[in-house]
Amino acid sequence: MKASVVTNRGGGFSVGEVQLAEPIGREVVVDVKASGLCHTDLTLANADLGYPVPAVFGHEAAGVVVAVGPDVTQVEQGDHVVGCLIQFCGQCVKCLSGRTFECLQPGFTLRGADDEPRLVHEGKPISQAFGLGGFAERALVHENQLAVVPDELPFPQAALLGCGVVTGAGAVLNTAKVQRGETVVVMGAGGVGLNAVSGAVLAGASRIVVTDITDGKLERARAFGATDVINSSEHDPVEAVRALLPNGADHVFDFVGARPVTAQGLQMLGVGGGLYLIGIMGNNPGVDLDALALLNDKLRVEGVYMGSSNLKRDIPFYAQMSLKGRFNLEDLVSKEISLSQIDEGYDALKDGSIARVVITDFAT
Repeated sequence: MKASVVTNRGGGFSVGEVQLAEPIGREVVVDVKASGLCHTDLTLANADLGYPVPAVFGHEAAGVVVAVGPDVTQVEQGDHVVGCLIQFCGQCVKCLSGRTFECLQPGFTLRGADDEPRLVHEGKPISQAFGLGGFAERALVHENQLAVVPDELPFPQAALLGCGVVTGAGAVLNTAKVQRGETVVVMGAGGVGLNAVSGAVLAGASRIVVTDITDGKLERARAFGATDVINSSEHDPVEAVRALLPNGADHVFDFVGARPVTAQGLQMLGVGGGLYLIGIMGNNPGVDLDALALLNDKLRVEGVYMGSSNLKRDIPFYAQMSLKGRFNLEDLVSKEISLSQIDEGYDALKDGSIARVVITDFAT
C-alpha cells in the first residue's frame, strides 16, 4: 500500500510502499478515506521528542472497516469509523471509572515486541504513530482506538473528530463542564480553538470571547458562534476582556501555550474561575502562580489532555450533533489534498484563512 513515511527528522513526508500485516486479536484494518493534518505530527516529524523514526504519522483518520481480527467485538466490516490517539486498555481502574484518557496501560493497544510488526518499509519494521498511522491508504488499529460514526457523515469532517474536535470541545464540556449562562474566553482561534467555541455554544455559554492576532481567524470564530472577538495584537486582551466581563470570566481556555499569553489568561479570571492549558508553544511554556491569590479568588489551573474525552462516547456524540446542525464540522475543512502533498498542506496551515487541511486523495 501507499503511505507517507518520515525517514529522517526534518526531512519531510515522502510517499512510499509499505507492507501492512494481517490483523490479529482485536486489530482492525481500516480503508482510510480522510486524514487530517495536525501540528503534533509535524512537530514529532521534525524534533527528537523521543518518538522513533522512520514512521508513518497521521492520527486524525476516518474510513471504512475492511477486515477484523478474530477477537474483535466492537466493530464490523463496512462500519464507518474514526481513529483516535487515546490508547486505553479498558481494564485498569482509570478505564473502569470512565477516564480512559488517563489509562495506566496505554501500550495495551500495540503489538508486543515478539509479534510481527504492523508496518514494514524497505524490508525493515517502522513505527506507527500513536497506534494509528493514518497517512496511508490503510491503517491497522486496535478496536479500542476506533469509534463508529454514522455513514452519512462526510469522511473529511469525520476525520477531525479524532483529535481536534474532542480536544477543543472536550476541554469545554468534559474538563471545565461549562454550565448554561457561564462566560468563556478562548485564546487562539486555530482549528482546535474553533471546536472549543462550538463546545461553548453547545453548553449554552452566555458570552464566548475569542482572542487571536489574526483578523481572519477572528472572523471565522464569529461564524462558529463567538459573541465577541479581540485582536490581541491591537488591544490589551486582559483590559478588553475585563471591559466585556467586568467580573471576569468563568472559564479561560489557552490554546496558544506561550508564557505571556497564559499569564494573561490567568488575569482574565473572575472569582472561582478556571484556566485550562491545552496548547504548548515554545521552549518555556507555563505560568507563575501566586498561591495566595489562587486561594483568595478560589481559582484553579488545570492541564487538559485530549479534552478529558471518552472516545467511544464523545466521537459519536459530536457526529450526531453535527448531523443535527448543532455542531459545526463543515466549516472546519478548508482544503483537501493528496497523500503526496502533506508538506504543502502544512505550509498552507500557516495561512490564517485556513482552518484545517485534510488528505482525501490517497492514490497520488
